[in-house]
Amino acid sequence: MKSTKDKILQTLLRKPKITINEIAEGVGINPISVRHHLSNLEKEGLISAEEERHGVGRPRLAYSLTQDGMEKFPTKYLQLTTRLLSQMKETLPAPAVANLFSQIAEDMASEYSDQIQGMDMEERLEFVKEMLGKEGFTVEWEKKGDDYQIHEISCPYHQIGIAHPEVCTVDQTLISKMLALPANKIQCILDGNTHCTYVVHPTAVKI
Repeated sequence: MKSTKDKILQTLLRKPKITINEIAEGVGINPISVRHHLSNLEKEGLISAEEERHGVGRPRLAYSLTQDGMEKFPTKYLQLTTRLLSQMKETLPAPAVANLFSQIAEDMASEYSDQIQGMDMEERLEFVKEMLGKEGFTVEWEKKGDDYQIHEISCPYHQIGIAHPEVCTVDQTLISKMLALPANKIQCILDGNTHCTYVVHPTAVKI
């Protein structure tokens, strides 16, 4: 049986930008209970609300799913992405494919370049952890001797990487660009390890 939370998300999937009363009618509970659930869903980042004018009087709040909310439902993104990458690799030479993934990472890094100016090594590592978290990674880092190890506990590219391991160069290049030094991969989920690990040597950093 679906929870009330799931029913609300399903209702917003079918009909976005609706009010509390409309959600209550669709789910079959009273508006007061709906308001409580909506508050929790907003805190989780699954829905958003915006004011909407409706005739004379105060504007009303209309609710919709966020991108994270949409991700709660099954999609065919993986299948489509895998097909697109297969077609691209059949059409383009290998160096061109590698350059394309590298450019993706370069573009992503450039979006954050102003924010990391003046940061020391560990501040940059924390920034990388947060940034990759927004991309869907679960990341931890630790200092071992003079080096730092960055562990990707989970990777949003895992299923795609099984067929197209080239995609792994995106996060590796991104880490290197953000830290301004090479990130060397010493283990990978695709090789049967529990997580991916990169090693960086802080003596090479140029801040």
